[in-house]
Amino acid sequence: MKFRKIIGFVTLLAVLPALSGCWYLLAGGAGAYGGYKMKEKGYTLQNPITKEKSSQKSK
Repeated sequence: MKFRKIIGFVTLLAVLPALSGCWYLLAGGAGAYGGYKMKEKGYTLQNPITKEKSSQKSK
């Protein structure tokens, strides 16, 4: 049983560096999706982030 745990741990350590690039893609995709959903709800990227008022949309 202990041998199996050691093999699993070594396998995890060997695979983890290969997946490091995937984490960047996952984080970028999550940020893009969050920004898209915020834009749908009327938020814009300003400093600070605020919600557009309906009077600004008609301009």
